[in-house]
Amino acid sequence: MSNDPVWTLISTLFYAGLGVVFFGFSFWVVTMIAPFSVRKEIEEDQNIALAIILGAVFIGLSIIIAAAIT
Repeated sequence: MSNDPVWTLISTLFYAGLGVVFFGFSFWVVTMIAPFSVRKEIEEDQNIALAIILGAVFIGLSIIIAAAIT
């Protein structure tokens, strides 16, 4: 059953959707916890340090999701 291309496509789409949901939820949590506007800091003030921190959080989260899937 795991070699069936349809099953592989369905599971890939499911895990991709689940990953996007987790990323969206984690971004929402970060914006709620931060005592400032994350969007304003990155877009208008061009706070590169905050962008690097958010990128590191997303990379760490993607490693955790990938390990959980496999």
